[in-house]
Amino acid sequence: MPEPPVRIDGEGFVLRPWCMTDLQALVHHADDEAVSRGLRDRFPFPYTRADGEAFLSGRILPLDGPTLAIEIDGQACGGIGATLGSGERAHSAELGYWLGRGYWNRGWMQRVTAAYVPWLLHRYRLSRLHAQVLDVNHASARVLQRAGFVEEGLARGAVIKRGVVHDLRCFALVRPWPAG
Repeated sequence: MPEPPVRIDGEGFVLRPWCMTDLQALVHHADDEAVSRGLRDRFPFPYTRADGEAFLSGRILPLDGPTLAIEIDGQACGGIGATLGSGERAHSAELGYWLGRGYWNRGWMQRVTAAYVPWLLHRYRLSRLHAQVLDVNHASARVLQRAGFVEEGLARGAVIKRGVVHDLRCFALVRPWPAG
């Protein structure tokens, strides 16, 4: 019997699976150069309706795992997810998230990660969660630090974003194995 859809209720937000009815809100919040600046190039700018349809159909990221919409004020305005490791790295995952600019600097991502990270670690029996943050994205680094992540190092010259070479700050949250 399949598991029920994930729903994590937080203080003023809900984390839930993405659905096709999120298309308009997704495009509205994702089509922002400032939002895409700190994300991988698979999150384009401009962000078109076709980009939203490709994402919501699972052609960009698999949506059957721990990739969830952040719903605030009744609309999807961001996302949080993890790429699960496999083989000898099955105990770990890479965390990623984004939020529409209208919700920045109000503590939303801190509350979202505080709800999502423990759920993810428990649900997938993970002992390591890591994330990489573009060197200019200080707000995202603070979110991770407040969630208990430790900065492990710097990947120098790791990415070229819009013609500029950037370092990636590397963070991890590690708990004892075996995860329970």
